[in-house]
Amino acid sequence: MAKETATLGGGCFWCLEAVYDEMKGVDHVESGYTGGQVDNPSYQAVCAGTTGHAEVVQVTYDTDVISYDDVLNVFFTIHDPTTLNRQGADRGTQYRSAIYYHDDAQKQAAEAKIAELEERGVWSGIVTEVSALGDYYKAEAYHQDYFKNNPNAGYCRVVVAPKVNKFRKEFTQHLKQGAR
Repeated sequence: MAKETATLGGGCFWCLEAVYDEMKGVDHVESGYTGGQVDNPSYQAVCAGTTGHAEVVQVTYDTDVISYDDVLNVFFTIHDPTTLNRQGADRGTQYRSAIYYHDDAQKQAAEAKIAELEERGVWSGIVTEVSALGDYYKAEAYHQDYFKNNPNAGYCRVVVAPKVNKFRKEFTQHLKQGAR
């Protein structure tokens, strides 16, 4: 069993975490921060936009079950990669679309995926940042498994749940057994 980690920013980390938690082959999803210039940032500081960090998830998965390409296909389906520093009503650099690669193979795959999506006309004007992963900081405990722990919270019902439902509908072949 070969493990790999992808680090992705697609707006609020609660949305990405909830989706990847249901993906077959994913062993662990963790919400955190990267891409900034402050050590050990707090959620409040990241939200204030003063640290330069993006909200991200680190997705650890089994490459014998899913590929990095599968992870990227889901990523580009569940968020809008054409809005700079924004996802829906969430605005600020902390909500930017970003792929933080762990090695050259991930960098090349991410750049190729963006070119492919543009060429096929799936998205036009992709603004997704592709950068090397720098320092990563795990988000506070209350952000981990947020959707699972707060399914009836307003944000979860209005923003997170539709993304989870879209994933379930469009990627049935990648659903973990028992997810739904």
